[in-house]
Amino acid sequence: MELHKLGREKSQLSEKHEAVNIVDEVEHDYVSFSHGVERDEKGGSAFLAYFNVVCVVAGTGALSLPYALKQGGWIGLLILFLAWAFSTYSGVILIRCLYYNGRTRLSSYEEVAQAAFGKVGAWISFFFTAITLIGVPVLYLLLAGQNLHQVCMGTKAELTFPIWVIICTAIVTVPFIFFKSMKEVGFLSGFGMMATVVVVFICLVMALKDKPNYVNVEHDPVIWSEFPIALSSITFSFGGNPVYAHVEAGMKNPKKWNTVVIGALSTCCALYMLIAIPGYYVYGVETKSPIYNNIPKGAAQTASIVIITVHVILACPILMTSFSLSLEKILGISTFNHSRPVEFLLRFILRVSMVVIIAVIAIYVPFFGDFLSLLGAFSNCALILIFPVMFYLKLTGWRNKHFLELILCFFVVLLGIVGLIFGTKSAIEALKADFENY
Repeated sequence: MELHKLGREKSQLSEKHEAVNIVDEVEHDYVSFSHGVERDEKGGSAFLAYFNVVCVVAGTGALSLPYALKQGGWIGLLILFLAWAFSTYSGVILIRCLYYNGRTRLSSYEEVAQAAFGKVGAWISFFFTAITLIGVPVLYLLLAGQNLHQVCMGTKAELTFPIWVIICTAIVTVPFIFFKSMKEVGFLSGFGMMATVVVVFICLVMALKDKPNYVNVEHDPVIWSEFPIALSSITFSFGGNPVYAHVEAGMKNPKKWNTVVIGALSTCCALYMLIAIPGYYVYGVETKSPIYNNIPKGAAQTASIVIITVHVILACPILMTSFSLSLEKILGISTFNHSRPVEFLLRFILRVSMVVIIAVIAIYVPFFGDFLSLLGAFSNCALILIFPVMFYLKLTGWRNKHFLELILCFFVVLLGIVGLIFGTKSAIEALKADFENY
């Protein structure tokens, strides 16, 4: 009996030790999950995941960073570095939370929140995620409509802003409705990433060529009154956390996730530095958002506008698909619950409804820069900086963490709270002024 009891205790201890190893090293191959993405040869490569993250993260946020420096001063570069470091850390620990129990894989940001804080946490998380994954496509369609309206003004192709938004929405609708998963829309991300890189370099070259026309430009080391809203804009530029669970689920080898997210966000940070420093240095207090509105009118500006429009149109289906997958799981829209024709019909109705809602909002929210800041302050500060740390410490414990990691967690949350409270207040005031003067 004693030998049998000792053997059983040893077996339990061994199983517990193996579970800890699984959590620590994120050994995905031995963990089951319910997302519906197979891990065999049908999975996407690490490069595809890298392109997905870069395409979602390094979009219009890159072109608004010189304007963020104008709002907050040169200290914004320090915030940019901290936002990169903190968002990379949160991207790593968020995926680690998916495997916290060593037996099953959670499938979404909302499920992590529910595991940590119950249904209340799940609904709060869903609310903030919905704001981001609906709000960002709104911004993208808004920007695309404004860009095409600007480019075609005075030509035979001139149309009103709402009509251009509707046209862009129709283009986005095709891949969004007919491509079911993140892996299927992933091919769009490579084109989107290249579009961002090209526009950054066009704006960089043109800004440097434009420098002789701006000799006595004013710069500020720090503008405390506008610092919080600059913080929220910079934080928005690293907003990808709500999508990460779905991107990682589509990887053939998820153990490479840490490499993917570190590499992708480092690429984004490098692009941001390339455009933020020269943009603010050349134009100073006259910096606009997006930055291509500062460069001289002509072929370069038109090319930048068209290319970034292509980018945002390609990025929309990625963001919208991620949110739709979460909604479909909540509503039970899957082949497990319905026949394939019924499942497709329900998914079609849901996604068309999402597209219509997004297009309507985009038509009636014409202030891109300040809406960007509001979105970054209200939702991204929570989703990127605050919630992942809270989930991580709740699910994996804090007593087993090194004190340096706990200090890091404290500053991550602190930066997020400052950006959320003060950034939201400043952005709402700016939007109020915009609508009063509209």
